[in-house]
Amino acid sequence: MSGTKKNFASFAILIIGIALVVAGIVRTEHETVLTKAVNICLECIGIG
Repeated sequence: MSGTKKNFASFAILIIGIALVVAGIVRTEHETVLTKAVNICLECIGIG
């Protein structure tokens, strides 16, 4: 790959990643992930 194509591919992947993160935040997926992480953590130490 030439330098220009490699830069464009990197930029495109970055933009797609940012768009997916924003979509997850809009759908409040971060709350679901945090809740599941807390539950798993509490189960590991024997509280939950």
